Amino acid sequence: MSGRIKLGVIVSGGGTTLQNFIDRIERGTLNAAVAVVISSNRNAYALKRAQKAGIPTEVVCRMEHESVESFSDAISAILDRYEVDLVTLAGFLVLYRIPARYLGRVLNIHPALLPAHGGKGFYGDRVHKAVLEAGDAESGCTVHFADNLYDNGPIVAQRRVPVLPGDTVEMLRARVAEQENIAYPEAINLFAAGALDDLAARMKK
Repeated sequence: MSGRIKLGVIVSGGGTTLQNFIDRIERGTLNAAVAVVISSNRNAYALKRAQKAGIPTEVVCRMEHESVESFSDAISAILDRYEVDLVTLAGFLVLYRIPARYLGRVLNIHPALLPAHGGKGFYGDRVHKAVLEAGDAESGCTVHFADNLYDNGPIVAQRRVPVLPGDTVEMLRARVAEQENIAYPEAINLFAAGALDDLAARMKK
């Protein structure tokens, strides 16, 4: 695949990653367009960010579905309807069971250097707290193709930051977030350029 791609962005909260995408698209440094934003939370501020940018929004609440399969099917149906090329998980805190047709087309970003500090329950500040408690010398972020396990799938990109003496969760979070804002768009551009085709193809085997 090459050229400008259509993104489906799946969110649960404030939408800072979404806003980064919107800003970079406007500046011409992200070779994509956001086709739809899907939220698991009706009150997510990300929905307001999308609406301000004129991006269609949809809400799919996990509690309104009897099973994770039904919930995931509802999300996939929306992605199909908007004919997205790539799905980006952007602060999405609910398990989305990825159907076979989307394997190799879903990216996630994690605020640590996977495989360290990943897995079920490791998200947001819980990750940064774990890094500090482990006494790690560095942290960072990881962009990877998502599969149906938490924080699993082939790594696309990582960016590193030092863990400094006296760091708090808030300080480390801010330093990692700066790198997330660079790494995720870079990974999307690689996908758009076809540079990840071989890696994506391995997801389908």
